[in-house]
Amino acid sequence: MKFRGLLIATIVLAALTGTLYWSNHRKPPETTGTASADTPPKILTLNQGDVIGIAIKKKSGEDVTLGKTDSGQWQITAPKSLAADQDAVTSMLSSLSSLNSDRLVDDKATNLDQYGLVPPSIEVDITKKGKTTVKLLIGDNTPTGSAAYAAVTGDPRVFTLATYNKSNFDKGPNDLRDKRLLTFDSDKLSRLELSAKKQTIEFGRNKDQWQIEKPKPLRADSFQVDELVRSVHDAKMELSATDDDKKTAAAFSSGSATASVKITDISGTQELQVRKNKDDYYAKSSAIAGVYKITSGTAAALDKNLDDFRNKKLFDFGYADPEKIEIHDGAKTVVVTRSGADWLSNGAKMDVPSVTTLIGVVRDLSASKFPDNGFTSPAIEITVTSNDGKRIEKALLSKDGDAYVAKRDNEPALYEIAASSVTELQNAAASLKPAEVKPAPTKK
Repeated sequence: MKFRGLLIATIVLAALTGTLYWSNHRKPPETTGTASADTPPKILTLNQGDVIGIAIKKKSGEDVTLGKTDSGQWQITAPKSLAADQDAVTSMLSSLSSLNSDRLVDDKATNLDQYGLVPPSIEVDITKKGKTTVKLLIGDNTPTGSAAYAAVTGDPRVFTLATYNKSNFDKGPNDLRDKRLLTFDSDKLSRLELSAKKQTIEFGRNKDQWQIEKPKPLRADSFQVDELVRSVHDAKMELSATDDDKKTAAAFSSGSATASVKITDISGTQELQVRKNKDDYYAKSSAIAGVYKITSGTAAALDKNLDDFRNKKLFDFGYADPEKIEIHDGAKTVVVTRSGADWLSNGAKMDVPSVTTLIGVVRDLSASKFPDNGFTSPAIEITVTSNDGKRIEKALLSKDGDAYVAKRDNEPALYEIAASSVTELQNAAASLKPAEVKPAPTKK
């Protein structure tokens, strides 16, 4: 019996020893710890304005160091000096300044190795004014994979950090550098030159209005020119860890020219050249060193011709109601004049919906193409007065086969107008009618 009791005691002791060994060496679960998981504490609380430097060190991947310049701009200082994407750095700094944990795992950790924190997968060193540094350590993912272990040097606690927050700091130079190919100020542009499709187009801007100046003076569609400016401003380099600078430069050199654009603002002129090699597009900028891949969408936005930027509308009064419309169509003449909220013709009030329809048709008269000839004897004359009488636009329309060719007064350009649009204009003019006269109330 004594032997049997001794055997049982030995088995129990072995089991307890195994359990103790397993508990000391297994990965701790997300929910352990002495603090309440209902109120997870903050990992970091920082004043963004006090941060002057950030260094990200990764177990796998390239390290990156950033510093704030005297002007308050962020700059990548290592592995080499590069302009930083201010929005990307600010977003990361915002995450750091008020970093919440998911849970407190251990409030007095003695073995950081079991959390993958020695060495950490990611270390973020935050330098504040006064040269004090706070070090955030991010370790292994938790068993469920929804979070990662985190700690701050000098703080005995270990937390779990949401994986999306971990990804906020898993950054390298390519993630944080300024990827813009041109750095002009869109609001302060004065000139733009686009060379594409064996043609060079020059635009000039007066306030918010663009004008085509070359190859000859023409009305520009300001919306289309602004879209071009936006595309050029948003043009970014496509970066990957496997990029080979020499191969990229060689591909650009041997590629065929697709487009080039010159942008002039108050700081000077910048130029972007785009070339195609096989199925890829490459760009070289005067604003930054190097040659970079770009998306086919960026290249397509520059691959435009003159007609893409011409104003196709026959009239410029836009969506503001004009003060007067005068139409001469053979022996027929229509004149409507605005007086406050009323429209008058020959002194009589007109039906507002019918006048509104006519205004809409005149507003929508647009060129289907821009012919070089075809304007002969004018058949229709339209004059529109708008902008409180400061703008008077006159257009003449002549019949040319199955269409009409229009010419604005004092402009050499011609506009081909579909016959259906002219028919719609004639029908709207013929449909004008006087306003209904309400009978006077009868006296009782």
